[in-house]
Amino acid sequence: MEENKKYIPIKELKIYQLARQLSSIAWEIYSRMSFEDKKTIGDQFIRSTDSIGANIVEGYSRYHFLDRVRFYYNSRASQSEATDHWLELLLERNKIAQETFNQYKQISKDLQIKLNNFIKQTKDENQQ
Repeated sequence: MEENKKYIPIKELKIYQLARQLSSIAWEIYSRMSFEDKKTIGDQFIRSTDSIGANIVEGYSRYHFLDRVRFYYNSRASQSEATDHWLELLLERNKIAQETFNQYKQISKDLQIKLNNFIKQTKDENQQ
């Protein structure tokens, strides 16, 4: 490893912080759901949202860059599932307020951009 590279703790990574923000919002939504709503839509929504951060952490702890990138791709896919499917359904079915939808969507958009850049950076650093 080059001397100018330094380890950044996972909690200091902006992509992880954004993923945790999404998890917090998702938990607020989930915890207010009825038992039936949790079983039909809530469980999938909370799992896909929580999977975003979990895959970032798992990828970040891998040694080989291809392993890292694979988990970051999984994180990106979970983010898309949570935002582009489950969140949209929650709004359509009037299970969340427009304001909550907008807040989650904006954080997700910011995360998507940063995660794509993080994936590119990880690949570029290791293909030199």
